[in-house]
Amino acid sequence: MTTYIDSLLKKSSTVSPLADRLEHVRRALSEADGVLIGAGAGLSTAAGISYDGEDFRREFRPWIERYGITDLYSSSFYPFATEEEYWACWACHIWFCRYRPDGLPLYRALKSLVEGKDYFVLTTNVDAQFEKSGFNQDRIFACQGDYGLFQTESGRSKKLYPNETMVRQMMEATVDCRIPHELIPHDAETGEKLVPNLRVDDHFVEDGHWHQQSERFQQFVDEHRDGKLVLLELGVGFNTPGIIRIPFEKMAATFPHTSLVRFNQQAMTVVSGIKDLTVIDDCRDVFKLV
Repeated sequence: MTTYIDSLLKKSSTVSPLADRLEHVRRALSEADGVLIGAGAGLSTAAGISYDGEDFRREFRPWIERYGITDLYSSSFYPFATEEEYWACWACHIWFCRYRPDGLPLYRALKSLVEGKDYFVLTTNVDAQFEKSGFNQDRIFACQGDYGLFQTESGRSKKLYPNETMVRQMMEATVDCRIPHELIPHDAETGEKLVPNLRVDDHFVEDGHWHQQSERFQQFVDEHRDGKLVLLELGVGFNTPGIIRIPFEKMAATFPHTSLVRFNQQAMTVVSGIKDLTVIDDCRDVFKLV
């Protein structure tokens, strides 16, 4: 049964044929002075990073069998009895999302789509797929963190720690869903415990690079607010709509020559006055644009 909410979510400009919508997007991109990409979890899912698919079941079989974990997301909140168990699972989690996959074809297609354009990326994803797929690192603002970094648990120190070596050491030493006690990561100077640099609470560390990229993002928006700006919003849902989804709608409604292209089955808008909105259900239709 279709509910009232379902009907609202499906209301969109998708009434025109897909071919017509794609052609409209091509035209907008060809005329654009700038392209602002906003990417959420749905883009990485469409690209092939599945939190509960066959790859997950293969790589996490020991945790599925021992703890009854059903997907990668819920594993993040599992109340492990020991830190050794916690880090064995988290090391595999980080490797699975951050170090296992190379730049995926969908992200590479998106890079091709903006080749030669003045672009910037705002993403809540923490898997570094934009970086891996050849996007300029100076043009990426990953505002929610990075699986590839650790921070202190308290967040008092603003230092971040690249973690690939630590993660691989933990994985190699994992036995019976546990790592050796001595591999639990700590700050070498203070001894404070380290945790993934992910925005899960008020202790999230925003270091100098984070603030630099935040400023670059705002500068890009300011430079293009009066020009022909295309907003490519991909896979952004309602988990944190205040970061990408609603700000993009506000830009599309208030900037004079801005087009919003929303790749999402949830097409509903909450901001009125958007002059040019194109909705495409599937992020993978990016392939049809290149």
